[in-house]
Amino acid sequence: MKIELQHILVRDLVNGYADNAEEGVVGYGGRLDIRPQYQREFIYKDKQREAVIDTVRRGFPLNSMYWAKREDGNFEVIDGQQRTISICQYVHGDFSIKFGNDLLNFFNLSNERREQILNYPLMVYICEGTDQERLDWFRTINIAGEELEEQELLNAVYAGPWVSDARRYFSKRGCAATGIGSDYLKGSPIRQKYLETAIKWISKGEIEKYMAQHQHDPQAIELWNYFRSVIDWVKAIFPKLRKKAMQGIDWGYLYNDHGSRSDLDPVALEKEVERLMLDDDVTNKSGIYAYLLTGKEKHLSIRAFTDNQKMEAYERQKGISGNAENISTTSKCRATTSFLGIKVDERWRTTVKCYAKNAMARRAGNKAL
Repeated sequence: MKIELQHILVRDLVNGYADNAEEGVVGYGGRLDIRPQYQREFIYKDKQREAVIDTVRRGFPLNSMYWAKREDGNFEVIDGQQRTISICQYVHGDFSIKFGNDLLNFFNLSNERREQILNYPLMVYICEGTDQERLDWFRTINIAGEELEEQELLNAVYAGPWVSDARRYFSKRGCAATGIGSDYLKGSPIRQKYLETAIKWISKGEIEKYMAQHQHDPQAIELWNYFRSVIDWVKAIFPKLRKKAMQGIDWGYLYNDHGSRSDLDPVALEKEVERLMLDDDVTNKSGIYAYLLTGKEKHLSIRAFTDNQKMEAYERQKGISGNAENISTTSKCRATTSFLGIKVDERWRTTVKCYAKNAMARRAGNKAL
């Protein structure tokens, strides 16, 4: 890995600056990809970008920026994109900031003040190396400013036509993935959370491996079609939307294991979902969906009773708990049923609840269960 510190003047940085929207942002005489297609859209607020210009005009030190050198000799911004765009936008007259009591555009400044900004030296670290070396380096320097997400780092390392096309589906405001999947996914598409989730699902957690395999593919239609299939499947088998419970579930993993099943009855599933949603002992409502598909009770996080609660229940029964004739056992309180072919051991009522129920039955003159 080769890393070199250079001082780049603002006048050189803004030379050839152009914001081509979807096609990216360039500068430094056309040699610098300020916002490559794989990176998130500009998200600095007014106060943040004004603070950048105020730092530059006062000659105070600005945080270092990081560029990667490409095989063709050009560069791309890895960290410092939004500081860079703020500087370029101001010098090109896109916004004004306060100088004393005056709100001034760059072109309203005196020649002396303009030169002071244009001659400001930016500290830029430029790196060259293999994909893995660059990824390790990106993770190391990802410590300041608007921190890059892990997926953004991977986008940088495996940049190419595949990432650019994938971002079109998953990484824009109002993108296609938002339109069909926002009720089921958490996070922001422009922070790459939708793209990360889709790749995680299709690759079964092998995100980096999948991106390396597809880096030079011309398009990401396979990923998009898979994502659509997952969302369509969820909507078909669980048609009633419960956003709070359903958002953030790893639906892709459930689809991978159960998407081809023909025994899933949406009506029967909905009845079970509704029943479990009303059960106070089920503390993880989001886990209901995985439980109904897998039969694994761990997804429900059934509420457990502490030793103190058990003792209190015992005392309330006046010590009536040891006689097998009067007290039903835990196994008798469990209802083993068959649902969609899955044997389900329902422990909705613990031993303590059974004890209490039997004590109440005895006092009412009924037989113990």
